[in-house]
Amino acid sequence: MPLPSPETPLYNHPLPQIEQWLREQGCQQDEKQPHCWRVQQPTWEAEICLDIEQIIVRYLDAEGGQDTQRAFKYSLSREDIERAVFSGP
Repeated sequence: MPLPSPETPLYNHPLPQIEQWLREQGCQQDEKQPHCWRVQQPTWEAEICLDIEQIIVRYLDAEGGQDTQRAFKYSLSREDIERAVFSGP
């Protein structure tokens, strides 16, 4: 199933397309919490949870060994969320 254009707000993506997008970004779905995903990059690691009204991203051991959490509304475009989330903490 092809994804809508990158400028499309994430709330206009059906859940299977959001999951496909996360897989394409290298994320792996948590087996115990299927609404949460993990991604590991060379310099950072994060947990991404699909909440009711927003995506919550928690960068693990990000700044001084502390986790950093950010939230992004589904009204943002997929492109904007991708840039913000996958650029790291």
